[in-house]
Amino acid sequence: MIRIIDTTLRDGEQTPGVAFTLEEKLAIALKLDAAGVHDIEVGTPAMGHEEKEAIRRVIALGLKAEIVTWNRALIGDVRHSLECGAKNIHVSLPVSDLMIAKKLGKNRAWVLESLRAAASFATEHGARLSVGMEDASRADELFVKEFARNAAWCGAKRLRWCDTVGIMEPFALRDKLAALASAVDIELEVHTHNDFGLATANAIAGVKAGAACIDTTVTGLGERAGNAPLEEVVMALKLILGLDTGVDTTMLRGLADYVSAAAQRPFPVWKSIIGEKVFAHESGIHVDGVIKDPSTYEPFAPELVGAKREIVIGKHSGSKAVLYRLRELGVVPSPAGESKMVKRIRAAAGNKKGGLTDAELCDLGANPCR
Repeated sequence: MIRIIDTTLRDGEQTPGVAFTLEEKLAIALKLDAAGVHDIEVGTPAMGHEEKEAIRRVIALGLKAEIVTWNRALIGDVRHSLECGAKNIHVSLPVSDLMIAKKLGKNRAWVLESLRAAASFATEHGARLSVGMEDASRADELFVKEFARNAAWCGAKRLRWCDTVGIMEPFALRDKLAALASAVDIELEVHTHNDFGLATANAIAGVKAGAACIDTTVTGLGERAGNAPLEEVVMALKLILGLDTGVDTTMLRGLADYVSAAAQRPFPVWKSIIGEKVFAHESGIHVDGVIKDPSTYEPFAPELVGAKREIVIGKHSGSKAVLYRLRELGVVPSPAGESKMVKRIRAAAGNKKGGLTDAELCDLGANPCR
């Protein structure tokens, strides 16, 4: 089973302008847990009192999911996590020379020493430790392996490989992660960003390379272009690779709707998996196929993600679709009048530049709707 680590409450909330209330954080945690997400990365305790209180409240819910806190490799950060009651502590450090020099003004030796100090402090206090390699995709691979061996030696149970600025493509990521997997004996986690629209593909490539855990956010919320979307990753694993995550897919649409509203970041109607119109059909060829057998033009049933199919009557609708919908509404034109009615409905939809409502179809029909 692939383990889903959702970071909507941490990386997702780092989206510029997004701030969840305490009530929203608790609700999101409950919904993620109910959906069967394995780990919830709940926030960064070092941010201050308000963040620590929210983390304490989530931990106090007693969820089935493991609750993980995110920390810099500083003893002070780890102490803040322990004060919240955290048992699963994630410590992160840059591993690319670019970030080590430009962001931290340090060197590789300092990075390794900071890792040892923070990791030792966490494990000495009984925490289950995971370690993150920020900007691993731009790092020297020999140093990545050295860092990974140090993390394992320090007691880390899991290693997070981060494509921090989303510059990877799936084939290169698979090669890099596979090489790391062959060099170290530690569970691997992959964290991808969507700057080139490849976050989900890269996450799947990580699994193909041996990663047991994938980081996600609901709807792909996150900095810049966001993270790998929970709904895309779960469904791709389930239906393309045939891998179970244990996530209840029927809850994905409702979860996305709630997070989107709380974040005030609406997703487009054509958003993959959860968009309002991804199971809407208008063109004559498609509708004809779907009426005969939905699998002709749908990769999976909408009910699998808590959605519904919609037949849209518009400019591109075929006569079979128009007549099918009219009959559903109780409008039964005479055989001689069918062709004229279809033309009239298509013309009206073209003038409207959109699909017609049931009421509009009834008005255009030969007799009133039932």
